Amino acid sequence: MSYKIFVSYKYRDASVYPLPCGNSLGFSTVRNYVDKLESYFDRTSNIYKGESDNEDLSHLSEACIWEKLKDRIYDSSVTIVMVSPNMREQYRSERSQWIPWEIAYSLRETTRADRTSHSNAILAVILPDRSYQYEYFTQPFSYQQSGGQWSSGTDTVFSIIRKNMNNKLGNNESLFSSHGIFSISTNDGSYIPSVTWKDFISHPMRYIECAIKHKERISEYRICKEIAEWSVLYG
Repeated sequence: MSYKIFVSYKYRDASVYPLPCGNSLGFSTVRNYVDKLESYFDRTSNIYKGESDNEDLSHLSEACIWEKLKDRIYDSSVTIVMVSPNMREQYRSERSQWIPWEIAYSLRETTRADRTSHSNAILAVILPDRSYQYEYFTQPFSYQQSGGQWSSGTDTVFSIIRKNMNNKLGNNESLFSSHGIFSISTNDGSYIPSVTWKDFISHPMRYIECAIKHKERISEYRICKEIAEWSVLYG
């Protein structure tokens, strides 16, 4: 089956592991990963609904950009969130950043004319940091799940993402294996399942289908559609 897929990401985050297709200075941005993903979708029957690299929206107002993004999300059934180490600007409120709005809109049921767009399936693809590690994502969540206390610990991931993980009704199990990284097969407790880039890019449709199955059982999850002002762990 094919899907219309929107991709949410921090365009210029350069804190990710360099891809061979990175720039001449030897580093990559999240956009390089999205290019690779878009190229994959172009070879399939899936339809990429996200922003293309040669598409310049800089001349538009934020209101116009947001209307274009809403149209694309409305016309999609899957949202892929590319999670990167600096996706969230810690000293700006979450409500003033694009990604939480894109996720919130993806989760809403929106009616236009006589058509209602239901909540998208959402998949979080975790990109490796410059050292090809994923601890920036797993460590804060591990502390949160175990009840650890950080007096000023901050989370690199937006609150609306965290609140839609490990949110299956009646589920109290940890998402993580003993090695800190979990596989998608053990991630049924989250409406937003997550997978490392390495695993995802080897079998993209396998993981997209997993997110679709969660969407089909959305009533089994405690869905958060609200955007927090700030994301702080035990702070």
